[in-house]
Amino acid sequence: MELRIENMTCGGCARSVTKAIRSVDPNAGIETNPAARLVKVETTASSVALEKVLEDAGYPATTI
Repeated sequence: MELRIENMTCGGCARSVTKAIRSVDPNAGIETNPAARLVKVETTASSVALEKVLEDAGYPATTI
């Protein structure tokens, strides 16, 4: 799935986003692109679960 995260603007943000996603699915495949504000995730977790944990971490996400 792909997520748009408007306030992920740097490598530090990308690390925080990755950590949040891994808290839901430790085995997720995660590819972050802060310049485009996009994250590609290969996971068994639902988009709802990921959006919730990212919002709680301060990085509201929209599934695209």
